[in-house]
Amino acid sequence: MNLTTTETYTSVWDAISDTQEEAANLQVRAQMMTKICNILTENGWTQAEAAKRCGITQPRINDLVRGRISRFSLDALVNIAAALGMRVHIELEAA
Repeated sequence: MNLTTTETYTSVWDAISDTQEEAANLQVRAQMMTKICNILTENGWTQAEAAKRCGITQPRINDLVRGRISRFSLDALVNIAAALGMRVHIELEAA
């Protein structure tokens, strides 16, 4: 007899993380990356234009657009958002 168990997770971040803290960090970074990418798209900037406006290199913009989350810290994403004239708002709620 072959018994298998199925684990369920509240989010993909919970599934790929070792700790709740790591999952929360990944989730926030992913949300910030998505919002920044949306700004770049809405403005119709090329990666070179976006890089100049963000104060980073074009390869870094490529990493951002491709969702390479491991290459960005929260600190770096806050700096990119600020360079775009955005204000970062943080809200905490009970888990």
